[in-house]
Amino acid sequence: MANHPVRGTITQIGTLTSRPQAFLIFLAYAGLWLVYDARSLDWHSIATLATRAMTLFIQRAENPDTQALHAKTDELLRAVGKADSETVKFDKEEPEEIERERERKQQ
Repeated sequence: MANHPVRGTITQIGTLTSRPQAFLIFLAYAGLWLVYDARSLDWHSIATLATRAMTLFIQRAENPDTQALHAKTDELLRAVGKADSETVKFDKEEPEEIERERERKQQ
């Protein structure tokens, strides 16, 4: 599992980009670009900024859905009380590990 730190870092970056502070950082970046190098701001640069902005919007839109599913699932697990203790810890795992475990339990 030499890739584990890299996968964890990527997951952490995804979590951080769903926060409102990511939009502020993006706006500061775009503003500084405009102030310090306005001449390089051509259509390609604007398309790049638009792509980065849309990525943040999509990330932000998906995060509440995921958090709501986690909360609902946690509540169901608490209500049933028969849940496997390993399943409860899935939110700490990487997506690939979760998928492998789901496949194993389905068999």
